[in-house]
Amino acid sequence: MKKLFLLSVLVLLLAGCGQQGVKVDYAVDPANREIVAGDVLQASSYTYILANEKSQQYWIAVSRADVETGKTYYFSESMEMVNFHSKELDRTFDLILFVGNLSDMPVPAQSQAARPQMSMPQASKTPAVKQDIKVEPVEGSMPLQQLFDKPDNFSGKVVKVAGQVTKFNSGIMGKNWVHIQDGSANEDFFDLTITTKDDVAVGDVVIFEGTITLNKDLGSGYFFKILMEDAKASKLSLQ
Repeated sequence: MKKLFLLSVLVLLLAGCGQQGVKVDYAVDPANREIVAGDVLQASSYTYILANEKSQQYWIAVSRADVETGKTYYFSESMEMVNFHSKELDRTFDLILFVGNLSDMPVPAQSQAARPQMSMPQASKTPAVKQDIKVEPVEGSMPLQQLFDKPDNFSGKVVKVAGQVTKFNSGIMGKNWVHIQDGSANEDFFDLTITTKDDVAVGDVVIFEGTITLNKDLGSGYFFKILMEDAKASKLSLQ
């Protein structure tokens, strides 16, 4: 009876230790999160994991990795995306976190200066929406539809476009990220993403001249089929 009692106490102690997570001899990142992997879906480039965190359950994605169902993992860097569609899985996730540092040990603390910045140009809870905008091309520029129709013709080339700014994010990866629309479209393509050092504001009508890059993959699920990089901006008008 005494042995049974001691065994029961030992089991409870071990269970308590498990609930408190792994003990480590280093300072843990204050943003450290602990999850238990549920369903695991493997794709060619990414691994999708149904994460269980306390009373919450949600999906995360990481660069393809060997992940075990039922195992505990940790992360501190993530980006939220809403209504993310995986073509390979043919599945739309209402909400998913793209995780940059999944580990089987708690994430060590590091200085804020050394911590990688996970802010991304399209890390928004609101997907791009086609707006009621009409901006005519200026001399030397092309309508966005011309770029969207035949992007291969402009890959690596410097082109000029004019449009109205619909979104502006500053200081991300050392650049400003701008979205413009001009009212033209090609099927689902109506919004062009641009990187620039220049400052503009939502509502500005701007001419951008920059280099077209195709199939730009920034990792963690951020992929641009068409991107204008290092553009120079000149404002046509302020709205």
